[in-house]
Order: sequence, then structure tokens, then C-alpha cells
Amino acid sequence: MPCHNQQLNNVNSGQEHPMKQVRFANNNNNSSSSSSSVPAEVSNSQPSDVTIQPDSQDNLGLPQLKLLPLNDQIRELQTIIRDKTTSRGDFVFCADRLIRLVVEEGLNQLPYSECTVTTPTGYKYEGVKFERGNCGVSIMRSGEAMEQGLRDCCRSIRIGKILIQSDEETQKAKVYYAKFPPDVYRRKVLLMYPILSTGNTVIEAVRVLIEHGVQPRHIILLSLFSTPHGANSIIQEFPDITILTTEVHPVAPTHFGQRYFGTN
Repeated sequence: MPCHNQQLNNVNSGQEHPMKQVRFANNNNNSSSSSSSVPAEVSNSQPSDVTIQPDSQDNLGLPQLKLLPLNDQIRELQTIIRDKTTSRGDFVFCADRLIRLVVEEGLNQLPYSECTVTTPTGYKYEGVKFERGNCGVSIMRSGEAMEQGLRDCCRSIRIGKILIQSDEETQKAKVYYAKFPPDVYRRKVLLMYPILSTGNTVIEAVRVLIEHGVQPRHIILLSLFSTPHGANSIIQEFPDITILTTEVHPVAPTHFGQRYFGTN
């Protein structure tokens, strides 16, 4: 987990911090930096060798979008995942580490209640416990890479699945399979999808969850990388959703699923 004392880059001293350790993706107040801000939409023809800018994830100003505090550990994991020379073994290892960090912070967004326990020495300890009624939903196939990280943190959590693919003729997202816990409408949902590129797949997945009675404000989208266009598209469609990611950059590592599962 990121250290509580980790200093956040480009965060003004008067800026409000979001709940727990996750920070908002706010605009810099310095107007001189606006010329280098990330564009809201990026063409699919964007070259793949664009230089990654460390400050590029601070330019959306969306309170629904939460970023893990950037530190050297996270930066190294991002670098290894993006490096085309990384072996598959190292890729999976680093991806699992980054997934675990995102899942841990996602759990921090779930509701909890205060409780009192008795220690082995007989003393009372005032602590907290997570409230019941949470579940995970992975968007197949790449979202399945995040399931083990969630199970490692919550052994008995229910996990649903949804399969969405683009129609070959219309290029629109189409739902082929959906299986959720029968009482999913009562639960807080951790929706897992590692790469947000256009946002179309996630938007369709959220629509299916809404059809099953889930409120958008009860959905926390866990991802590793997001483009500005993808995050904007999702939040414009569902203003009450929460997105948690490690980086917002116009070039997302769309090869993630193929590299993780060895199908590239």
C-alpha cells in the first residue's frame, strides 16, 4: 500500500484531499501548465511511442476520478508494463502487484462500521469492520486478471462476470454474457477492467448492471490505466460512478490483456 507520508506531486497545500489515501485528479492552478495538458479526446492514430509525462494524470479536474498517489514504486510498475521488451513473466508479476495496489485502494472506498474487539490480553480495542454487501464484477477477458487480486484481499467475496465485444459490422459494444449474484442490486460493486481506452465497453457494462438494479453511485470502477477520453466518456454518461486508476494518459497500454494471458 502507498505510504501515508508519501508526498503528492503537483498538489497545492490548500487542495482538498479525497477520502482516505486516494487523491482527486485536479487541474493545476498554474495557468502556464495548461498548454501541456492532456487533450480530452485522442485520435486512434496517436503514435505508440509518445513520451509518458509524469504530470499528465493531473489534468481532468473530475471529482469522480480518483488516482493512486504517484510514487516511485507505482511509476516503476507502470514503466515495466509499458515496456515492449518486458518478458511475459515480469509483465504478469508487475501487473499483479499494480492490481493489488488498486484493489486495496478500492476496498478503502467501501463502507465500514465501528466495532469493539477484545484482545488476547483482555483489553478492548476500538476498530472498524467492512459492512456486508459488496461484490466484484469482471469484464471479460482482461478484467479477469484482477479477480485473484480481489480474492487475495476478500476470500469470500462474490464475483460476477460480463462479456462484451464489439460488433464486427457496427463496431458497437454488444453484451454476449452476464452472470451476477442474484442480489447484486443490494451490493456495492467493484467493477474490474484494467484498461480504459474509449470507455465504450465499461459504459455498456454499467448499463447492464443498472438493468439489474445496481445504482451507479454504488459502482466503483477499478482500472490500471485510463485515457482522458475514456474517463470523460464514462463520467459524462454516469456522473455518479467512481473511477479509481493509477494513471490518466492519452496512450493506454491496450496490449495488456494479450500480454497478461499470453495470447499476443
